[in-house]
Amino acid sequence: MLSRGFLAVIAAVAWANSAAGRDLQSADIYSADHPTVQATVRFGQLVAERTGGRHRLVVLGEENKASEAFIMGQLRNGIIDMARLNLASLASMMPAAFVPALPYVFRSTEHMRHVLDGPIGQELLATFDRLDVVGLCYYDMGARSFYGTRPVRKAADLVGAKVRVPPLAPWVAMFQALGVEPVSMPFERVHPALRNGAIDFADDNWPAFVASRHYEVARYFSLTRHSMSPGVLLVSKRTWNTLSADDQAIFRAAAREAATYNRKLWDDIERAMPTAAAAMKVEIVSDVDEASFTEAIASARGRQLTSPRAAELAERIAASP
Repeated sequence: MLSRGFLAVIAAVAWANSAAGRDLQSADIYSADHPTVQATVRFGQLVAERTGGRHRLVVLGEENKASEAFIMGQLRNGIIDMARLNLASLASMMPAAFVPALPYVFRSTEHMRHVLDGPIGQELLATFDRLDVVGLCYYDMGARSFYGTRPVRKAADLVGAKVRVPPLAPWVAMFQALGVEPVSMPFERVHPALRNGAIDFADDNWPAFVASRHYEVARYFSLTRHSMSPGVLLVSKRTWNTLSADDQAIFRAAAREAATYNRKLWDDIERAMPTAAAAMKVEIVSDVDEASFTEAIASARGRQLTSPRAAELAERIAASP
């Protein structure tokens, strides 16, 4: 005769793997206070409310230090249910994904949002289907800007400087076009590298700059806004296929609302930047000559658009109002 405890375990496993309801694990490399994690929390709250608690989201943020490529592998294999990933980190599997991360491909935050909300964004989301994941929505990731021990106002200010670049080959080519000495290193090594002079500059968005305490060693944050690579909220197809059509509709609607919430969080951060910077004794450099950067990287950008699909996508983004 089976024990009550054993029967309880069987029941719990059956519930978790049924279409009736389950706990959903979601991954993100950022900490719990990051806008992408907060937006995914909002997504989970909406899903729980609208499914009567049948589907509940467990958000893994700062505890998950794995690379985004590793997380994508877990997602495709169904080991985790959901993840927020940077679109650029998926370029090796989906080359077109790198186009939205190209320097100055978007003219402004408003332009980026318009493009992603329209046909171009929806086509990119649909492309994820062949990777065994389902794209739900895009999250703003903030604009990447250069920061270091001196201001950057034009592309020439970076010539000869040692600049940390993410360990992605396309980024190295772009930075070399600026005449810098690219230094590839993981993000967690940036703080000591800035402190000991191993690098002169790094780049990232404002929340990452603050959360990593890079303001302790970098007193100038120059608003070059050279990349606005969006994040994307993905669901494993193995998980997606266990959901009823009604629940899938609930997930999509909740994702759209979470994306709107994410944008509000970023807008709030932008408004609070001057006050926060003053408190940290960081100078925000706003008089940046963006044209000097677009001219400097023009040739390298063209070399990155080697496939007809990528070139066409870049042209469509540029033509979008």
